[in-house]
Amino acid sequence: MIEARYHDSVNVLQALSGVQAAAPFDRAEWFALLADTGLVPLVAIASDAGSSAALALTESGGRITPLRNWYSFTWRELAPAGEAGDRLLGAIARQLKSRSWRVTLEPVPEEDGSATRLARAFRAAGWQVAVEPCDINHVLPVRGRSFAEYWETRPGPLRTTLKRKAKKVEVEVLTRFDPQVWADYEAIYAASWKPAEDQPAMLRAFAEAEGAAGRLRLGIARADGVAVAAQAWTVENGTAYIHKLAHLESHKHLSAGTTLTAELFAHVIDIDRVALVDFGTGDQSYKADWMEEVRQRYRIDCLDPRVPRAWPPLAKRLLRRAA
Repeated sequence: MIEARYHDSVNVLQALSGVQAAAPFDRAEWFALLADTGLVPLVAIASDAGSSAALALTESGGRITPLRNWYSFTWRELAPAGEAGDRLLGAIARQLKSRSWRVTLEPVPEEDGSATRLARAFRAAGWQVAVEPCDINHVLPVRGRSFAEYWETRPGPLRTTLKRKAKKVEVEVLTRFDPQVWADYEAIYAASWKPAEDQPAMLRAFAEAEGAAGRLRLGIARADGVAVAAQAWTVENGTAYIHKLAHLESHKHLSAGTTLTAELFAHVIDIDRVALVDFGTGDQSYKADWMEEVRQRYRIDCLDPRVPRAWPPLAKRLLRRAA
């Protein structure tokens, strides 16, 4: 008999059996970092015969959404594969109807079947479900190539830039956390064109933990001893994740970001031997110069038709479909 319950602590995720984290954003440690930022966890768990499934969620204003922030590339179910996991997810979806009239899950991947699996579970539980693209993910399948082989396929202007500018900066890739290099990264980011960091303390704590685990790839580029570009990557389960990158606009003419990015690609391809490089979410044009494939990220919006509060958004959904 399946038991479904809620928890307000992410610690319960550490005890999930039969669930393999597919990415950094699936680990209990990641959700603990999110909870430390002030997000209030609502962990929905279902268990049966020694196996468990969970959805790491949060609740606000009567609506339920994923426990995530803008550092999360993806959000997905934490459930065993196959029919046993499907039944547990179905139990969670049914139980959530007693908690809220709307559950919106994003950004959910589909390359592993997560979007289809979650939508099916919520539909079977009686929710009215709409699935639509909400973001873009650029990736590079390495396909066994060396960095040199990969680089030969890059656009001509990118290769020319590296050839002309590579010697103008000194680059270093660290596989450990370095407080001074991280301070350089934070200073560069603060002076860059990018918006202010939402939770910089969380990102630092993540980098420290990844460095201790040997998964961090921290890149820094210097010109005449001045740090002008920095990037934070991690490597896990054959995938390199590009988390953060920034450069000083005042030194843009050096193309230090391009040189540093190339050095990190060379490191993860030739030394770490990854099978995939993941550039996170967002459809910025420069990502296409480095990556070769695009994957969709999906929003799964679930409304409970029994609740009057859900009727106006349901009507709008029907009108959009009719149009």
